[in-house]
Amino acid sequence: MNTIENFRGIIPPLVTPIDEQERVLESALRRHIDFVLEGGVSGLLVSGSNGEFYMQEDDEQQEILSIVIDHVAGRVPVYFGIGAIRTKKCIRLAEMGVSMGCSGISVLQPMFIKPSEDELFRHFETIAKSIGPDVPMLLYNNPGRTGYGISQDVVQRLAHEVGNVVGMKDSSGDLTQTEEFIRRNRDVGFRVMCGKDTLIYAGLCIGAVGAVCCTANFLPGLVCSIYNAFVAGDFEASREAQFALNPIRLQMDRSSFPVATKDMGNLLGRDLSRPYLPNLPSTPVQMDGMASVLKNAGYLNS
Repeated sequence: MNTIENFRGIIPPLVTPIDEQERVLESALRRHIDFVLEGGVSGLLVSGSNGEFYMQEDDEQQEILSIVIDHVAGRVPVYFGIGAIRTKKCIRLAEMGVSMGCSGISVLQPMFIKPSEDELFRHFETIAKSIGPDVPMLLYNNPGRTGYGISQDVVQRLAHEVGNVVGMKDSSGDLTQTEEFIRRNRDVGFRVMCGKDTLIYAGLCIGAVGAVCCTANFLPGLVCSIYNAFVAGDFEASREAQFALNPIRLQMDRSSFPVATKDMGNLLGRDLSRPYLPNLPSTPVQMDGMASVLKNAGYLNS
């Protein structure tokens, strides 16, 4: 299940249910996997931003990935996110994920430092080559969290020169950027996913193959309907589903990142627990605001 053709549709960055001692709640994680799969998602991303990878030790990430791969049992691709700064650590995590059977890896640009274009190219190239030519590697462009973006030129070099760098998630929120990532690399079959839940429909219109969406953790049916209607040619239904999602997603921005995803799920009766400290659940005022938009959309009883 590691062919790039499977990199499409709606992929949630799985949240990580934890107990009061911040240990993984395996039973809750397994229930959550079933919930999003039943909602129609096309794949799962482990150790993404909403999975709170930056809070976890290597052995904790290994435990989570092991649970997910075991429970999915080949039903959909499972991608492993890597967000380390040091190239050597990224390689270690990448090799771990591949040895455990992930379908591919997704690599965020290094945080805190700001590499030159040549340094960044070499960072990604070295990681890609460490896992071999047959394992897909995806780039994860998130300038809002790292302080800088992966440039068009670096992406183009990687897409054209490194055979297993086959796609990316673009969370820039800049549709021109997303469009250019698609246009400049379409000759090599490079596949781009939107990383902004409010731009799924727009991204599909310009050639994106899907989206990695935090809201698919708690409303997978609605989010998947945007994609499914679009590929079926019902563009009006796809756009209307996007319009239904947007107020919910925008309300989440009033909470500190990334606590609102778990909070929304908990409001809807999912057992997604609390965030890792120092993050705290949303304030009562914000919880009321999120409950209100869910009620208005018909997902929560008054």
